[in-house]
Amino acid sequence: MKIDKEIMSYCKYCKKHTKNVVRNYNKKSQRGLSLGTRRHNRAIKGYVGSIEPKIHPKKLGKKQKVILECTECKKHSERVFGMRTKKKIEIGR
Repeated sequence: MKIDKEIMSYCKYCKKHTKNVVRNYNKKSQRGLSLGTRRHNRAIKGYVGSIEPKIHPKKLGKKQKVILECTECKKHSERVFGMRTKKKIEIGR
């Protein structure tokens, strides 16, 4: 899936269509003090290894998410292109 480096898109902060710079979305690391992390650490406390994980079905693809940065107000917003897809997003044509 190919996407231009700049696209016209609606900015919810400016409340109008503006040029947006497109870049890849990267997942950030989890917070160490969040509830899920504390709950997981409490569950594995006392074990030498890790507890048995639940087996989930494998997903065939993932949602392709990009970050749009408005050129006027410099605010960021997210957009998902397509649903589950195996194709990677290529930015810049």
